[in-house]
Parts: sequence; C-alpha cells; structure tokens
Amino acid sequence: MVSSTTTSMPLPMAKDILLFFSLTILVSIFLLYTHFMIKWSRENKKSRKTNLPPGMSLGLPFLGETLAYLKAHKATSIGHFMDHHIKRYGKIYSSNLFGEPTIVSADAGLNRFVLQNEGRWFECSYPKSIGGILGKWSMLVLVGEMHQEMRMISLNFLSAARLRTSLLPEVERQTKLVLRSWPVESSFSAQEEAKKFTFNLMAKNIMSMDQEEAETEKLRLEYITFMKGVVSAPLNFPGTSYRKALKSRSAILKVIERKMDERLRRSYCKGMEERIEEDDLLGWALRQSNFSKEQILDLLLSLLFAGHETSSMALSLAIFFLEGCPEAVEELREEHLRIARQQEMRGQCHLSWEDYKQMEFTQCVINETLRLGNVVRFLHRKVIKDVQYKGIDIPSGWKILPVLAAVHLDPSLYEDPQQFNPWRWQSRSHLGATTPNFMPYGGGPRLCAGFELAKLEIAVFLHHLVLSYRWELAEPDEAIAYPFVDFQKGLPIKVYNIT
Repeated sequence: MVSSTTTSMPLPMAKDILLFFSLTILVSIFLLYTHFMIKWSRENKKSRKTNLPPGMSLGLPFLGETLAYLKAHKATSIGHFMDHHIKRYGKIYSSNLFGEPTIVSADAGLNRFVLQNEGRWFECSYPKSIGGILGKWSMLVLVGEMHQEMRMISLNFLSAARLRTSLLPEVERQTKLVLRSWPVESSFSAQEEAKKFTFNLMAKNIMSMDQEEAETEKLRLEYITFMKGVVSAPLNFPGTSYRKALKSRSAILKVIERKMDERLRRSYCKGMEERIEEDDLLGWALRQSNFSKEQILDLLLSLLFAGHETSSMALSLAIFFLEGCPEAVEELREEHLRIARQQEMRGQCHLSWEDYKQMEFTQCVINETLRLGNVVRFLHRKVIKDVQYKGIDIPSGWKILPVLAAVHLDPSLYEDPQQFNPWRWQSRSHLGATTPNFMPYGGGPRLCAGFELAKLEIAVFLHHLVLSYRWELAEPDEAIAYPFVDFQKGLPIKVYNIT
C-alpha cells in the first residue's frame, strides 16, 4: 500500500512551479507591453507629421482608455467620458481604445462621411471576440463582396412586397399572442416580453419555427446564454460567460443545420427539380444563393441576433418612454382608434398596409425612441487608406468610431435632447431611416437591411398595446448603456384593461 505522503507534491516543488508560472506570466506581459509601446511610439512619431485630432492619451497598458469609454451610464446620455472629451477636445478627438490608436467622432458630418465611404477609405472592423461568437461569415463582421451578397439575400427577403403580403400579417399575429398572455394588474418584465415577441417572430421568419413548439423555447433559452457571452469579456475558460456562449452557439447552429438538412433531404426525395417550399429566410438562402452550409448557418445566426436584440430593446424603450409621457400615449391612442374604426367600416379585423401608412404620429414616437434611447450607440470602423476630412488627417491603420448617440443627443442639433418629445419630428420634412443628423440604423452600404421590418414591428405592437391596455411602471427602472443598452430591473410594469 502506497502511503499518502508519496502521492502529494513536495512543498518546494509546488513553490517552484508557482514561481515558474508567475515568471512566465510576467514575461508575457512584459513582451506584450513592449510590443504595444513600440507600436505606440511609431504612431506617435507618425502623428507629429500629421494634423491629427487632439486628445491622444496612452491610458492603461493594452486597454488604453477603453474601460473609461465603456463605463456604464444612462442610455439617454453620452456618459462622463464622452462628455469630458468633447468639452476638452471637441467633437472629433483621438484616443487609445480597444488596444488601437483611435479617432472618436461625435460629428454628424464625419460620421456620415465614414459610413458612406465604406470600402473606399473605411471598412467594418469589430473586435475579434465578436467574430468568434457570431462566426466568421456573420454579416456584422464581413466586408467586401461577400457582405454585399449576403446583404442582398436579406434585402430581397425583406422587400417592400414581402413586408406587405407576408410579414405584416405575421407581425400582427405574434403581437396578439404576446399581449393576450399578459397578466392584468400583476407585475411582469416588459423587456422579457419584448424579447419573446421579437425572438418568436424571427424564429418564424428565419426557420418557420412556431412558438408552440418545445424546440423553439429551448432555442430561445440557448440564445439567452449566447447573448450573455456576446456582451461579456472574451475569456475562453471553463465557467465563463464567453465559453458558455460558444457552447450555446454550437447548440443553436445544430438546430439550424438539422432544419437545413431536413429540407434538402425532402427536396432530394421529391426530385432534384423540386423547389424548397418554405417561404422563410432559410428557404430563400437555399434557393437563391450558392452559399456553403457554414455560410448559411452564420448568416441565419447573425440575422437572428440583429433582428431580435435591437428590435426588442427599441420596443422596450418605447414602452418606457411612453409611460412617462401620457400626452403622447393619448395622441397615439387617438390615432389608432381612427385606424380601428376604419377597419370596422371595411368589415376587417386585421391591419392593412394602408393602415400602417397612416400611423404618422406612431412613426414620430419610433424616431424619438431611437434618437433618445440609441440602441446602437457607436460603430467600429478601420481606416484602410490615408484620408483627410476638413483638414484633419485620418491615418491608415487607425480605428475610427462614429458615435451615433453623441449626434442624436447633441444640444446644437436637437432642442432639449434628453427630453422625450415625439412632436419634434412633426416639423421634419420626412421620417426616413436616416437624415444628416439621424442615423439609428447606420448608413451607406451597411445600412441595416431590416430597418423597415423593425419599424413595422414597433408600430404594430404599439397599435394593439394602446388599444388594449394602459400601463405603469411596477417599480422605478432606467435603461443603462454598458455598452449594449439594458434595463437594470428588466422594465417591470403592470397593465390594466382599457374600460
């Protein structure tokens, strides 16, 4: 029998191993920091020969000023870091963010210039951890021709004709299902309900999955774990949110892949000439593209992410802002009562495209929600060629961040910018997706392909909400940006039937 003392590690050896690993870590940090300082020194020498924006700060090793830039703040503000830097350096300044020399833009003109010149002087450049979660073929991280091809598939699927004939009825059906399930005079999370609504809608449109299916709910729970990893530090160790998200990504992709294989198998059984019949995005991608299986999987996952997360938060923000503005709720209700009466006169019980086009004040509410809430606060771009903008040098190889929120909350562009005022949009000449000072869906070649669907979802949901219920916050809550927008308590509300 071997004694227990022979199997334990001698204390000196344990100390040696600990010392070895400690020295290894310290040497690694030293080498990385040396590399960082050499790179920074080169950029500094280059900057002395150019007319860079003011503000260049080294900040912490590797991180620079990233932690301060990303520090949590109210979603209806730009945060202390941006406010301080704009006051000190102006709307265009330089910094060290995400480990790279960076130009930060709170200037509407430069933001538009960057977005409109995608592929010429700038290109999309998100942190590698985002690509690791969403996939290398995700539309969010792709650039060039492949991005254009995937975007075209999405645009065709979300065409105006399909919005009218297919998507509007499905959005209304999903809206009614959610609202009918709400407990009257009991507290529940409006944010969670908004997420269920948009997830079930996207699952139906992407893969024809009904919310009644057990697999749909299982997929939604996997997606919740997946999203926690997207917004977490990219630490791929057991037990971390990032590692769990990677596992959930695999589980989600297995579901999508199984759906894809089932359709291909059915088409082969019926004959090669047989078309894939399902009128969803998976069917469109299989019929109208030559994408590989991996590319289709990443495409569908990225659209599930984009179509669910941003739309659900925009809807949650609308509910939140309207709760604090009863005058806007009253005007909304009057608008939708008129539409409901017109439906009765036609002998119909469903919204038509003409009804949707009459929701003018609703569009004002949606625009104001997007302006004030800023679901997408800034974008990641990389400079691929040296370029000048109004005398400012923008060097190749640098990162540039168009901060959309800073423009939307600029007091020189919007009166009382931190006030929810949907009536401000009534004086605008149009209510398009973008104007020079309003770009909630981005702009240029990467303008969000689903922005019309997103507005349709919110409008239809608000139509039935104001006609069915009045609501109030069950307890105080507020939206926080960190950097994704989220409600601290999940937006708890109580609803009451309209009498």
